[in-house]
Amino acid sequence: MEHGSEGGDTDSAQRGAPLVLHALSVADGILALCPLPGASGDYDADIEHIREWQPGLVISMTTDEEHVAVGAASLGSDLQSLGSRWIHLPVPDFSTPPPDILNRWPEASHMARKALVGGGRVLVHCRGGCGRSGMVVLRLMTECGERPDLALARLRTVRPCAIETEEQMAWAYGPRRIPGNAR
Repeated sequence: MEHGSEGGDTDSAQRGAPLVLHALSVADGILALCPLPGASGDYDADIEHIREWQPGLVISMTTDEEHVAVGAASLGSDLQSLGSRWIHLPVPDFSTPPPDILNRWPEASHMARKALVGGGRVLVHCRGGCGRSGMVVLRLMTECGERPDLALARLRTVRPCAIETEEQMAWAYGPRRIPGNAR
């Protein structure tokens, strides 16, 4: 499921192109990933597109500096004004979550999985909509019970660039769950 038209993966290809939400059915809801609103050069249009899609939760993997660089300094409050809950988990580009973000992951994951199981929509974004957001989407898919290899194949069907480094892949796969263990 895609919404909008393909904008490409590079900044120059994204500039001026409509925001694309790359969406998958997960649990009973919809989980999507996209580039940072404003990366296209039209922050207001990107926020409007997100409003129309109506996510119950948005997870931002970008840093404050990245927000400022594309004119999205007010991103958190703008998303919340749409009626979405917003979780800001800033991770440097091409990286995995640092310790402070790792400590916040269980709560963020719980909120996202609860929304998905309840039939809601969850949107995850990073700068380009590939590495950091792909890492989080794959992790959520596996935490919702999907086999990691099948989840990755499904994710890359809608977003071929999802997950950019071996470290991101290792974090996305997460600790192996043992059947029968309560979690």
